[in-house]
This record gives sequence, structure tokens and C-alpha cells, in this order.
Amino acid sequence: MSPAVVDRLLAAPQPYDAFWRRDRALLELLYATGCRASEISNLKLADLHLSQRYCLAHGKGSKDRLTPLGSAAAGAIREYLATERPKLAKDRGDPPWLLLSRGGKRLRREAIWELVKRYARRIGANPDVSPHTLRHSFATHLLAGGADLRQVQELLGHASIATTQIYTHVDQTRLKRVHRQFHPRA
Repeated sequence: MSPAVVDRLLAAPQPYDAFWRRDRALLELLYATGCRASEISNLKLADLHLSQRYCLAHGKGSKDRLTPLGSAAAGAIREYLATERPKLAKDRGDPPWLLLSRGGKRLRREAIWELVKRYARRIGANPDVSPHTLRHSFATHLLAGGADLRQVQELLGHASIATTQIYTHVDQTRLKRVHRQFHPRA
């Protein structure tokens, strides 16, 4: 997705939606961190470090990684924590998970997929948009902005750089720019 389409998707949850602040926090988290839906689903309050603007993602193969949070994501999470999460957690004690379902349980991976699909439909995005699309866009936008492939590999939690190369489509104009900038005979 282009940055403009991502912006529209992140703004898609509206006050008329039942849990729009949670949904906005969810979408912001997916795009800000590049995390998988399962990693977001399993994210606990203890993994969230808002004052330092990062969270600890528990990835595949029991690999943990720090994922930075931008100001928009941190703001959306703060708003959700202050307004909706207490209502969702009511009568459930203090559930450990960050994102809660309407019943106060962990927001399941399948529910995350359904929410992303719902908001993608709302903005008229490609019907194939999924949480993985936001992960892919995260990586592609970082690379297009000048991030090093190894840094993106680390942020995504890939063991192999080959995995990162396979699913990030590096913009040809960026490659030409890098070549002109760094090659001695460009």
C-alpha cells in the first residue's frame, strides 16, 4: 500500500464504530512496528513501554525484539488505554493483554484479520489487504525512505536477510539513487 492509502486506513476507525480507539491503536501498532497479527494479539501490557516509545514483540521461534513506536501509534495507544480498555476489562480483573475483545479477553489473531479487512473495505482498498500487508508496507516504506536492509531485517525479526529481500519490493528509483550516490563510476 502507498503511504497515502496507509494513512486512510489508519484513520478509518471512527467514533461511530463500537471500539474505534482500540481499532485505531491496533492499526497504528501493526504499521508502526511491522509486527505479525499473532505478535500483536499476544502483546501484553507488560511488553509496552510507552514512555520510552517501544514494545517488546515475541516473534517466531521464541525470538523477542524491540519495536519502536512512533508518536502517532503511542498517542493512539494512550487514548485507547485511557478510554476503552478499562471498559473492555471491566469484570475481568486485570487481563494481561494490551488489546482486548468486547468480552475482555485477548483480541485473537483472526479478529485482527477481520478488523483490518473491514477497514480496508471501508476505504475502498484492495480486498486482499491483511495485517501482513501492513507489515509489508512497513518494510517497503522504510526501505524507500533510505533504511538499510539489515536494519529492516532486525525490525522485522527475520533470521535471514534473504527472507527480508524476498518480501520487500525495493523501489527501482531508490536503487538508482543509491547507485548514483555511492558508486564511484555512477
